[in-house]
Amino acid sequence: MSHISERILVQAHLAAKQIKPLTAEQEQELREKIVHELNAQNAVLVAHYYCDPVLQALAEETGGCVADSLEMARFGTQHAADTLVVAGVRFMGETAKILSPEKRVLMPTLEATCSLDLGCPVKAFSDFCDQHPERTVVVYANTSAAVKARADWVVTSSCALEIVESLMDNGEKIIWGPDQHLGRYIQRETGADMLLWDGACIVHEEFKSKQLADMKQLYPEALVLAHPESPTAVLELADVVGSTSQLIKASQERPETQFIVATDKGIFYKMQQLSPNKSFIEAPTAGEGASCRSCALCPWMAMNTLEALLESLQTGSNEIQVDPALIPKAVKPLQRMLDFTQQAQLTVTGNA
Repeated sequence: MSHISERILVQAHLAAKQIKPLTAEQEQELREKIVHELNAQNAVLVAHYYCDPVLQALAEETGGCVADSLEMARFGTQHAADTLVVAGVRFMGETAKILSPEKRVLMPTLEATCSLDLGCPVKAFSDFCDQHPERTVVVYANTSAAVKARADWVVTSSCALEIVESLMDNGEKIIWGPDQHLGRYIQRETGADMLLWDGACIVHEEFKSKQLADMKQLYPEALVLAHPESPTAVLELADVVGSTSQLIKASQERPETQFIVATDKGIFYKMQQLSPNKSFIEAPTAGEGASCRSCALCPWMAMNTLEALLESLQTGSNEIQVDPALIPKAVKPLQRMLDFTQQAQLTVTGNA
């Protein structure tokens, strides 16, 4: 992950670890105030699968949704609310604004970002693309509005294979950004000619194959579910590789009752909710405690709290702004994906 400063990662983890737990009374009081503000402002809360379960539950209870980043944004386009409150990371708020430019989009904090976004600055990525003008630029949804505006296609982890296969059938060569592990997985599955940007997710990159193999020995009946942002050696040990939504579906539909899960453990809330009689085990990461950069939990997602959410609603702070000049350019590759998946009757879900 050569494009990301280690200092930025450390700061994010320190900020996330400084969040103090709430008492039951404090939590209830905050929830009641947030519900009041949502109703008073004709606002709706959408939360990512990786957020704190408290926020996921609140979104569901107040008529919002819990989903991957693109479905969060699509939900916003179809909802009558004037204000979308996005509990997730910054590129998710930007995507919501791109698809619903007429709406106000708030976030609990604008400090919550993503290592994939950070590791793909638009100037450097554009220069990379300019060096290969004959190639079609395909970017993962986990990117800034500016990077999306530079792309020919935006994809999610659930539709990337089909879209890349279609491009390959048309004889197109591809520049892929920013997640190298997901890109490498797509290369192996499709045989496409792809130049990969050097980016990675700090959560998924920490899953380790040797420790996972040892864990499989301890839980021989368990099915291994892995997100394709994980390293190749981890994916080779997985029984199911898929997007967040695809992993949730597998945990629900597969007959096994025990699962080792190689993605952010925030997803356990939805998995357990849909399959209360099944057990879910965190896949092993590189370290523990202070020696672990993620411990299977995104530090930026952890910055989304009830207190920050209420403050944003009460003050109007942390509103997402996207340069109006960028929106038409960023909408184009997003809409291209939506049109493709609708025609192919694919379910467009599954950002990390």
